[in-house]
Amino acid sequence: MKLRPDTLAMTAVLAMLTALGPLSTDFYLPSLPDIVRVMQTDIAGAQATLSVFLFGFAGGQIFWGPLSDRVGRRPVLLVGLGIFMVSTLACAFAPSIEALTIARAVQALGASGPIVLSRAMVRDLYEGPRAGRELARMGMIMGLVPAIAPVLGGVLQQAFGWRSTFVATLAFAAAVVAMVTFLLPETIRNRSREPLSLGSIIRGFGTLFASRAFRVYVALTALAYGGLFAFISGSSFILIDIHGLTPVQYGLSFSLVVLGFILGTILAQRLVARRGMDGVIALGVRCLAGGGLAMLVCVAGDFGGVAGVVLPMALYTCGVGLTMPQAQASAMMPFPDSAGAASSFTGICQMLFSACVGLLVGHALKSGALPLPLVMSAIGVAALVLFRASAAVRAARI
Repeated sequence: MKLRPDTLAMTAVLAMLTALGPLSTDFYLPSLPDIVRVMQTDIAGAQATLSVFLFGFAGGQIFWGPLSDRVGRRPVLLVGLGIFMVSTLACAFAPSIEALTIARAVQALGASGPIVLSRAMVRDLYEGPRAGRELARMGMIMGLVPAIAPVLGGVLQQAFGWRSTFVATLAFAAAVVAMVTFLLPETIRNRSREPLSLGSIIRGFGTLFASRAFRVYVALTALAYGGLFAFISGSSFILIDIHGLTPVQYGLSFSLVVLGFILGTILAQRLVARRGMDGVIALGVRCLAGGGLAMLVCVAGDFGGVAGVVLPMALYTCGVGLTMPQAQASAMMPFPDSAGAASSFTGICQMLFSACVGLLVGHALKSGALPLPLVMSAIGVAALVLFRASAAVRAARI
């Protein structure tokens, strides 16, 4: 029996599709210092396995969405999942840091399909604030994965080493493939009849980019995720190498950060019907700026220790949970006939920006912990300023 819209089961399956990306990253975060040691590389080399994932993720999103607008969501989704599983196996057996980095890039190509298509499926099935609420519900369920993954990853790291985290990721992906194959229906209503080509993809993206409101919401999505990825890139080195946490303790600390994200998505679900999507985003960008600035004060002032990093980050991720689902839904709403392309373009911008931020943080952390809160506070304040400055554009939806 296929799943139906407006059911918890449908939301859960779509959330698991979006969870593949975070799982691919968060599961092996406690292993990054060990990868530096075993692979005989440095922090920047290990961090490159994170940033190359985002570059591959961005590249994959160029074609997944437009392709699914033409041939349907399900067949494209299964192809992406197949690529993800094969490349995850290659990660588990990578003999060198170079091989691991390449395998991570291919893994990202596969992982980008499910997350793009799950957002497009939400646009296929729901309208307006209901779509924003559904993305927030998916974020709440999806948030359980990165909450659990670093803890389990820390346990696996201490018991079996870093390769075991990729084996566990492969097992999760196999379960997702089974659910998609037997439970998930096709959701697209009207398939695009324009032939697929690079030119048609670029023209479609150009139509989207011509909308000033679309650009604002895409930028807010990119800024929110960019700060989150800055923390993902640098947190294991700061909390394990500088503050002396064990991999398991690091996983528990990271879970507290993820709980902030889950809280944000819960608040979004409850507030969006009353305050609207922009009203929820307004609260979210305040949390982004507040969390980034609070971490900067704590780290620069050298007080608070681990709590001075983790608690401000939990406030920031609460802002991510409030901001990202509503901004993504707002970006896609005006384009019902090209939801896949809109989802792809949003993801491309989000991942390219975050990958650049991750590379910056990875190189800057050689000088200490301060670069992380500097980057995060700048991003949080930029999101707040952009939201306030774009009020007229967002109201006109032009």
